Amino acid sequence: MEIYYRTKVLKNLIFFRQLLSLPNPMVEYMSYIELLAPAGSPAALAAALAAGADAVYAGLPRFNARERGENFTVESMRQAIAYAHKLKRKVYITLNTLVKEQELTDLAEYVAEIADMDPDAVIVQDLGVLRMIREFFPDLTIHASTQMGIHNSAGVRMAERLGVKRVILERQVTLEELDAMRKASNMELEIFCNGALCCSLSGSCLFSSYLGGASGNRGKCKQPCRRRFFAKEGNGFFFSTSDLATLEMIPKFRQMNIASLKIEGRLKQPDYVYNAVKAYRTVLDAPEVTPEIIGEARQILSNTCSRRWSSGFFSEKSMQNLVRHDALGASGTLLGRVVAVGESGFNAELKQRLHIGDRLRVQPLSGDEGSAFTLTKLFIDRKIVSVARPGDVVYIPCDKPVAANGLLYKTGVSHQVDVKAMESTSVREKLELSLLLEKDQLQVNILNCDSMQQWSYPEIWQMASKHPTSADTLREAFASGTALFEYKLQSVVLAPGAENCFIPASVLKKVRRAFDEAVSVIETASLRKAGAAGLMKFFEYYRSMTELPLNNQHMRETVAMRPHGASAGNPKAWKAVSILDLNNASDEAILPDFCPESKLPGLQRAIARAYAQGVRRFRAASLFELELLAGYEDIVVSTTYPLPVCNSLAIQELSELGVQRVQAALELERSSIEELRKHSTLELEVYRYGRPALLTTRATLPAEGDIEDNRANKFSIRSDKRQGLTRLYARSVFSIPHVAGTADFYDLTQARWNEPETNTFNFDKEWL
Repeated sequence: MEIYYRTKVLKNLIFFRQLLSLPNPMVEYMSYIELLAPAGSPAALAAALAAGADAVYAGLPRFNARERGENFTVESMRQAIAYAHKLKRKVYITLNTLVKEQELTDLAEYVAEIADMDPDAVIVQDLGVLRMIREFFPDLTIHASTQMGIHNSAGVRMAERLGVKRVILERQVTLEELDAMRKASNMELEIFCNGALCCSLSGSCLFSSYLGGASGNRGKCKQPCRRRFFAKEGNGFFFSTSDLATLEMIPKFRQMNIASLKIEGRLKQPDYVYNAVKAYRTVLDAPEVTPEIIGEARQILSNTCSRRWSSGFFSEKSMQNLVRHDALGASGTLLGRVVAVGESGFNAELKQRLHIGDRLRVQPLSGDEGSAFTLTKLFIDRKIVSVARPGDVVYIPCDKPVAANGLLYKTGVSHQVDVKAMESTSVREKLELSLLLEKDQLQVNILNCDSMQQWSYPEIWQMASKHPTSADTLREAFASGTALFEYKLQSVVLAPGAENCFIPASVLKKVRRAFDEAVSVIETASLRKAGAAGLMKFFEYYRSMTELPLNNQHMRETVAMRPHGASAGNPKAWKAVSILDLNNASDEAILPDFCPESKLPGLQRAIARAYAQGVRRFRAASLFELELLAGYEDIVVSTTYPLPVCNSLAIQELSELGVQRVQAALELERSSIEELRKHSTLELEVYRYGRPALLTTRATLPAEGDIEDNRANKFSIRSDKRQGLTRLYARSVFSIPHVAGTADFYDLTQARWNEPETNTFNFDKEWL
């Protein structure tokens, strides 16, 4: 009942604040949590808003982590944002992939388009994208993607230094770690509350990229973690995680003052989005979270056709049971199995009801991706039907490849979504305004218009006896626009002597009508677009960057070693060792790629000890470590995998954070490395030899040692007990030739010199 009364208190405070136009009350009890929904299409966005989402996140065709989805066109995104804003909801645009050097100009054009759409925020992964937005499109609000891998308070502080407003945390943090991060910072924190989980730490998975160049860091993941693998002890789905569902945790999230709860699923259909949002809305809006409310929400959520639910990585116990090796990691309801495949369709024997309009997927037993489609025709004994029942053998026309003996899953149903209201929403041009109230006039400056830059309403205002006209009153009077223009107020200022002026409501309406009439003659061609201005500045800047000449002088190489490993080979090479294993022969300390909140003080002490022992070279594998190293002035900092560097803007950002040498992202192909070298303002290093982790997880995996998939790709699973992580390595060693003008990096922490099986990863092919 305590939660119920706290909710009533909060609602009453908000009501009286709105009634009296007072500032926001300081409420220490329960803050409002935003419910953020996925929108992979206009229909999914409409479904999310209809179900009660406060905000949606969506992507354009390129530079987003779900490029395989339907996504939005530029025009449909403009309309979606206008529609959402009309409903007082928010839209966040995803630009959360890594970007190559040669793609920066295309990206800038994309960001310019986005800047003119006026989204509520842009979600980014790449440090170069972040820098571009902050420097050239500063009106855009930046959210740090979960792909940045921020998982402790040091990372949150670093994000704040970079100009980020909100951090979407790494999914592999516990409730205790989340609580500690919340207490250590006032930054807005967003967490995933529902949906599919990646087995790997965010932003560091190379698995899909390694097996075919389709990178998860570029929005093209083929989900090899859902495949069946084979080990000496037997076969199974060793990396396939259960789905996340956290309805019961909402009171805890509320107590922690979490800013936003995010539902995963931009590849999902509108019916999934609607049901998932509705379930969480039910709990969030309940005056008290009772077992009955949870039961009601679970019933709604059960209609989403997901995998088995879990608490994800929020507890140690859940991590231990997150992967079930004996269960096919497919989402949806199992309807039956394929019994015959023809050129134009297949036969299936049903165990569950099937209906025209159902969304289906035929799942191969290997766990590979299956073909997905909507059922539009259905036959039983060559007769067309609209419904089939358990025991029926049906024929389903399908022009996509279907696996023989595949399993037929229902992943959703046709969901009637009314998109007419969104499609009929007009996209208005924006007038950026600043108001200045003086004793004898109200002056309006139009900040983005060439044909009309200033307008004023002359009037000697009367003095207030009790309640003078406030800045909030003026702001509210000019909050809405006209049929032609949307008004965006940048500032409202009361000039000296005007603080006690009083403008009656009727007069203020008259002023507003006069302004509306005055601006009605403005032609849209005279408006200056923020996106165009930012784009011009970026192009001027980028053209001013001269390509650096090729420096054939050999730069000193680095060899990462085990504490008592093999010889570094070149006696002049820097010898890099884990900061936990430093010895007298060590030149460089390698910092861990993952450090949970509880171990952060220990890592800080280890850095201090290394510095006291004379170590002056440090290798940062994650963004948070640059925050820990910021207080040391006479050190040399290099970046290393899995901290990705793909473009010169990212390099400049790292340079300002104190980095002297950067390692090119391991996924880059030869041409992209060479292009990056031409524009790098820091020493560029290339990972030439070693066995990098393809996947890193905190989950307990049901296998250890050597495994392989059904395509004879061989791997090894190894546990890192000191870090509490398990990693997947390829059997073959990554080995590429020297790239002119770069420094060499050799990694012997998981490899030996001259191993017989080698691979070149994406080096000799295009990184998709």
